[in-house]
Amino acid sequence: MQISTVQHLGQRQSVVMTAQLQKAICLLQYSNVDLHSVIESESEDNPFIEVKAGATGDSQSMRGIGSRSSGGGIDQGDVLARIQEHDQSLYSHVAKQFDMMFPVPVDRIKADIFLEALEPSGWLGEPLESLAMRLGVALEDAEDWLVRIQQVEPSGLFARSLAECLALQAEEKGVMTPLFRTLLENLPKLAQADLKGLMRACSCDMDELRPALKLLRSLNPKPGADFNGPVAPQRAPDLIVSRADDGWKVDLNKSTLPSVVVNEKKAATLKAAHGDYVNDTLSVALWLRRAVAHRNQTTLAVGAEILRRQSKFMGQGASGLVPMTLKDVAEAIGVHESTVSRVTTDLLMQTPQGTFPLKYLFSASLRKDEGEGGESAAAVRHRIQQLVREEDASSPLSDDAIAKVITGEGTHLARRTVAKYRDILKIPSSFQRRRNALLQAD
Repeated sequence: MQISTVQHLGQRQSVVMTAQLQKAICLLQYSNVDLHSVIESESEDNPFIEVKAGATGDSQSMRGIGSRSSGGGIDQGDVLARIQEHDQSLYSHVAKQFDMMFPVPVDRIKADIFLEALEPSGWLGEPLESLAMRLGVALEDAEDWLVRIQQVEPSGLFARSLAECLALQAEEKGVMTPLFRTLLENLPKLAQADLKGLMRACSCDMDELRPALKLLRSLNPKPGADFNGPVAPQRAPDLIVSRADDGWKVDLNKSTLPSVVVNEKKAATLKAAHGDYVNDTLSVALWLRRAVAHRNQTTLAVGAEILRRQSKFMGQGASGLVPMTLKDVAEAIGVHESTVSRVTTDLLMQTPQGTFPLKYLFSASLRKDEGEGGESAAAVRHRIQQLVREEDASSPLSDDAIAKVITGEGTHLARRTVAKYRDILKIPSSFQRRRNALLQAD
């Protein structure tokens, strides 16, 4: 056998992922805070790059199509009206009240430490001792702060236990009696349905205990659970939605958006002595400025398309979410689906309904029985929450009954889908809900 080498010449096209292209792609998924860190890191190695904390230059914003408003700014009356009218995140609801309760910036910062510890249930999720350390105050002072914080509405928020949660509500209603206070001190007996033990502890008979039990059932053990939306964000939003005279508009958050400033005058001064180094380094600086500008333009384009499609959500909350996929947005603005995926990975959008991760606004479509399109899965989950909230506690709706109600409203829904969504929402089964109601009954 004869072995020989043969050389073939030919041409072919391929995409080469350069280091700069990889970095430009990474910039798409950075939040404003992360982007600032990246630019600062680059400026340490490049003498021609300067970073500024807030963006400069012309204002960048885009409008969403389809929603119109004749109003301009939002005053405190508007805020209070929206708190009552629309479903929103618990974080957003409390933050708006804190804005009015704590006008002094230092106090507002301290209040935010409590806000960060607020659980979705409405309870305080961190020991007061730990919060006192974070506040830099004595435990007694932290307790005074907690008393102020617990003045928010609805009453019962920021409680440290079930008894405290219910006590706050009873105090607010003006119905806290010695008998009811004793009842709250003996909630374990109620959980065990030990009515005789309760009567002994309260030194009363059933006729006296019955009104107290009725009052207890009227209170909300988890006042935060009635709100929609994700857990409180821990940083400022990257995009801000607001009303304009002709509809909704979305802006980049200028207060946190960093800008790249290239010191070309300094480069020109050094070029004669360090030609090659200056040319290469200046080229990197100019590229970074272009890449950040492209990141901002892409972010704004994605945000504007999301706003256009979800304008109904801006006014109605979760019930107004419409089906929307990454592919829908990508095709509308003429980019690849992976680009939209990267942009929506870690960015937050501030809306009239609260601040949400962009991914929260995407939802699959469920089949409509008639007509085109379908209902958003997120909107259906919101409807399930509503039905459970409004049901007769002594005769809760089964998964099959919920499926029939929603299907009757025009969106086909299977029983197993209701069960899946109920698990996601952490709603107990109808059997468990009925048992809980019996435990709270006379």
